[in-house]
Amino acid sequence: MKADPKAEAAAAPAAGGKNKLFMMIGAVVLVLGLGGGAGWYFMHGSSAEASEPARKDHDGGKKKKEEHPPEYLAVEPFTVNLQPENGDQYLQVAFTLQVNGAEQADNIKKNMAKVRSRVLLLLSGKKASEINTVEGKQQLAGEILAAVKLPFAEHGEEQEVSDVLFTSFIIQ
Repeated sequence: MKADPKAEAAAAPAAGGKNKLFMMIGAVVLVLGLGGGAGWYFMHGSSAEASEPARKDHDGGKKKKEEHPPEYLAVEPFTVNLQPENGDQYLQVAFTLQVNGAEQADNIKKNMAKVRSRVLLLLSGKKASEINTVEGKQQLAGEILAAVKLPFAEHGEEQEVSDVLFTSFIIQ
């Protein structure tokens, strides 16, 4: 039994063609996989970059915000007259500010007169019924936070204050 030489010649190129086809398909799959992976990486970024907020520096570029351990800055108590509802009422409140690091705490201490003035104006405009509930106290804490974060100088940066913690809250 002798094989036909023409059949052998036709079978050899066909087998070589299949190998080339599989190699080309594999190369295409590899390129698409790498391209998809690169696209996903650039679209989502690394988790470390995404979780850190960016801050503009003096040159207008992006600079990562430095992480500092929180500092707690006690603010002297306030006693203010509230807006009248049922006769004269007053509020006595003390709170502590949670700030991002000692540098922020020093900046707020240096500008404590501005902080106290802002908070005093805010508190004296309140009615007892607005702040005697838990929700009212939480809203007031948010308003104090916003007032303290405002820049102390025109075109200055906001203070890095992350929380207002009430330590005393009396309405009479």
